[in-house]
Amino acid sequence: MNSSLNTFIEWVSGTPLRILIILVSAIFAQSFGTRAIQRAMDRLATADLVPGPRNIVARQKERARTIGGVLAATLKTVVWIVASGMVLGEFGFNLGPLIASAGILGVALGLGAQTLVRDILSGIFMLIEDQYGVGDNVDVLEIQGSVEKVGLRVTTVRDKSGTLWYLRNGEILKVGNQSQSG
Repeated sequence: MNSSLNTFIEWVSGTPLRILIILVSAIFAQSFGTRAIQRAMDRLATADLVPGPRNIVARQKERARTIGGVLAATLKTVVWIVASGMVLGEFGFNLGPLIASAGILGVALGLGAQTLVRDILSGIFMLIEDQYGVGDNVDVLEIQGSVEKVGLRVTTVRDKSGTLWYLRNGEILKVGNQSQSG
């Protein structure tokens, strides 16, 4: 009985314990990072970045919320990709070829998924240039409505009849934003 217990304890303290530690660490990192991003975006939303009469607090809050959502989603993706790789390593998978093939995957992504890359780059520039944010009333493509979500690849707009439209950022060539006053 004693040797069976020792064997079980040795087994549990090996790979299962390391996998549990990896998963708990990933959950903690995601939770801590998301909370840190939320606090930073709350500070950004209330900071007086543009002093004077053009300081529009509501617009700044919308932009901070949009950027915070994108940062939180990016953090979540990175944390779980790293955690998945570490768990696969614990199961004995050789990650060397997988990591080495990342360069080949990058070339394939650049050549084969040009629309995806264009969508993501357009999304980044839309956020940086503050073309529109969550809650803005926009006229984009043939759709007029309110922006519900802005992501790196897709923007969702709900029109006046209640239809939710998913618009790829790379296809958006011009936007009319009725919420921004100039």
